[in-house]
Amino acid sequence: MATLQVFGMDGNKVSDLEVMDSVYGIEPNQQAIYDAVLLQLASRRQGTHDVKNRSEVSGGGKKPWRQKGTGRARQGSNRAPQWRGGGIVFGPTPRKYGFKINRKVARLALRSALSEKVAESKLNVIDNLNFETIKTKQMVELMNKFNWTKKTLFVVDLSEDVDNAMLSMRNIPNAMMLGVEELNVYDIVNADAVVLTSAAAKKVEEVWA
Repeated sequence: MATLQVFGMDGNKVSDLEVMDSVYGIEPNQQAIYDAVLLQLASRRQGTHDVKNRSEVSGGGKKPWRQKGTGRARQGSNRAPQWRGGGIVFGPTPRKYGFKINRKVARLALRSALSEKVAESKLNVIDNLNFETIKTKQMVELMNKFNWTKKTLFVVDLSEDVDNAMLSMRNIPNAMMLGVEELNVYDIVNADAVVLTSAAAKKVEEVWA
C-alpha cells in the first residue's frame, strides 16, 4: 500500500491516505498510454470530408457523341473522371477513424497514467471540494494556494456535494472537473496537475483496480 498526503482547502495537511499500489504505484506502461490516447484522439475526428464521384456530380446522362464513326474515343458520359467537371476517383468519403483496444489494455493505461502522475508528484489529494456558494474567486484562490496555475484536472465522486465547486470553475480556462466514472487517460496525461478528493481516490480503486 502506498500513502498519499491529504490536504484541506486551507492548504494544510489533514491526514494520510493509504492507496493501492496496483492503481497508483505500478510501472507505467508507455505503450498502453500511447494506444489509449491515440484511440481517444482518433475517435474525436469527424471524418466528414467528402468528394463527389461520377454518380454524384451534376450533368451527364446523355452520351456526348455516337459510339462509332467519329474517329474519337468512345465516351458514355461527360461526367466521367477524365472529363473537366467529372467525378473524382478514389477520393475521401465519410468514415470513422476510431478503433478498439482490449479492455485490459485500457485499464492498464489508466492505472499507468495515474501512477506516472504520482511518480512525478503531480497527483494531489484534497479532503473535499464543498463550496458553500458559487464563487469563482474562491476557486481561483484555492488553485493559487496550491500553485495549480496550469492545466488542472479535478476528479470527484459524483455522490459528493460538488455542484457549487463545479459551477465555480466553469469560467476558469485551465480547470476541469470529472467524475471517477468519466476519468480517462487523455485528460490525465494532458493535465499538469491531477487533484482527487479523498472519496474519489478510494472510488478510483473500486472502479479501475
